[in-house]
Amino acid sequence: MEKIFKVYVYPDGDLPIVHDGPCKDIYSIEGRFLHEMEHGVGKFRTNDPNAAQVYFLPFSVTWMVKYLYTPFSYDMTPLKHFVSDYVKVISMRYPFWNRTRGADHFMLACHDWGPNASKGNPFLYNNSIRVLCNANTSEGFNPLKDVSLPEIHLFGGEVSPKLLSLPPDNAPRRYLAFFAGGMHGPIRPILLHHWRNRDNDLRVYEYLPKGVDYYSLMLNSKFCLCPSGHEVASPRIVESIYAECVPVILSDYYVLPFSDVLRWEAFSVQVDVSDIPRLKEVLSAISESKYRNLKQGVKVVKKHFTLNQPARRFDVFHMILHSIWLRRLNIKLG
Repeated sequence: MEKIFKVYVYPDGDLPIVHDGPCKDIYSIEGRFLHEMEHGVGKFRTNDPNAAQVYFLPFSVTWMVKYLYTPFSYDMTPLKHFVSDYVKVISMRYPFWNRTRGADHFMLACHDWGPNASKGNPFLYNNSIRVLCNANTSEGFNPLKDVSLPEIHLFGGEVSPKLLSLPPDNAPRRYLAFFAGGMHGPIRPILLHHWRNRDNDLRVYEYLPKGVDYYSLMLNSKFCLCPSGHEVASPRIVESIYAECVPVILSDYYVLPFSDVLRWEAFSVQVDVSDIPRLKEVLSAISESKYRNLKQGVKVVKKHFTLNQPARRFDVFHMILHSIWLRRLNIKLG
């Protein structure tokens, strides 16, 4: 891939919605990928569209929501209209979209409304490679052609220093598992109902008590619970990996990032939602040797979820491109 894969970034469109995106807070992966494609990726980007294997539509759904959406209207029509207009422009100016009906084109969005925005053009929704944090198969995500994007929450644009300087491997972790988060979506209310403030080993909170630090609890827990919220993706998965706290996936219909090449069972635990009442029993049954293997697996895959500036081999940027490359291999032109 590194030798032959080339991406053409359409130059059309104006700032701020096109060629820019958020580089901090919960949707930071969207902006960081856009910035790397625009400014930092020498060997993958080509200025010759005829030499490209894929074509990138460099708009930001997060910035569409910021600049086009009317707050509290819940009307996504302006987002769909923008996408429709953008695809119309590039299909009229260039021959490549019409050649494959968009199958060798990709968009990338971490905002929850990315899938809905892609409905602005039916070929974009049904044919193109959609790189989405909201990788929900019950809402149209197709793992054969779409790419699951890890959600990375960067407060102020950087990873917390507490996650960059971890305690020694042999330091004991006091708690079996930890979660803190709002009660939204269908899964978290179940988790909080059964475990909120009920067990000293299974530390489950809706709101952290005053003086209790979120990342300190992660670093002191063997397992970090990662339930879906309103949408399937959770930034806690990547935070858990950074903290070398084995992620426990509590989700339905979620396609995990990079699952084409990463064996998630080697560094995470997936628990059925129906087993949440038995959560302590399930996690306590994992032997110490199995836990050590899982934690070692987390250490091994951490580099694949790391944002570097500029990008480095095998980091999250390269993993995203590799996932796009795999889907491009399935497309037969002509």
